[in-house]
Amino acid sequence: MTNATTRRRRSSIGHPRYVPYLFLAPMILLFAAFKLYPYASALWLSLTANIGGQTTFVGMQNYVRLLGDPLFYKALANTGIILIVQVPIMLTLAVLLAVAFNSLLLKLRTMFRALYFVPIVMGLVAYGILFRALLNTQDGFVNYLLGLVGVDPIPWLADPFWARIAIVVAMTWHYTGQSAIIYLAQLQSIPGELYEAASVDGANARRRFWHVTLPGLRPALALTVILSTIGTLQLFDEPYVLTNGGPNNATLTVGMYLYQNGFQYFDFGYASAIGYALTIIIAVISLIQLRFFKEKS
Repeated sequence: MTNATTRRRRSSIGHPRYVPYLFLAPMILLFAAFKLYPYASALWLSLTANIGGQTTFVGMQNYVRLLGDPLFYKALANTGIILIVQVPIMLTLAVLLAVAFNSLLLKLRTMFRALYFVPIVMGLVAYGILFRALLNTQDGFVNYLLGLVGVDPIPWLADPFWARIAIVVAMTWHYTGQSAIIYLAQLQSIPGELYEAASVDGANARRRFWHVTLPGLRPALALTVILSTIGTLQLFDEPYVLTNGGPNNATLTVGMYLYQNGFQYFDFGYASAIGYALTIIIAVISLIQLRFFKEKS
């Protein structure tokens, strides 16, 4: 066998060093087709507009329009309010639930863990319809219960303030169990010797929670804070099903505004610009959160 033949074989596609790339090729092709191409296509669309039925390149015109759009700022403010109110409430409840699930004093722990995880497997549209029925002003079950204790019916979905409260309640019910399970897994990795040492030093339950449990939960807290923030900034399903963005755009989120422009007004260029603006906002907030937790650690 000549040296030239050997070199040809080594450089052929069947050489062992190319085998990993052959196995990865299907995933890379799928990623390029269903991730990279849509991103690039959306970026191009954000620089165009439909003028006279023709897609026309307009440069940064959609982004300039976005900066002066009061409805975009309204949607951004609504999303921010829900984020600031809902995420801390949900994560605090999840920490308390995880501590309770991890306690040896709690009987039937497995059953409670399963019960609190059940909401996360329910479809978003299904649970939105469920809450819409429960919170109906006229014949909803929640107002029925409030009526038993003498409270007047609350316009949960018709009043701007109560509509936001309804969305916060629905999201908290749906996602708290998921975060609690993540915290529970992290709790079980905290060495028991730390609690024993704290007890020997005279720390009561409250001090053990602040000085052992919470520091041990920091990696899971960082993960859930970032994931919850990203999920809330992309919020669409709950306001779409419960209130359809109303009343008076009080529950219109950025995700819903993007949907309206793209699939109701067929202004895909402007919708793509909203999508990229939202991506930049999410990236900036996530980097700030990562920096915060990195400094704390």
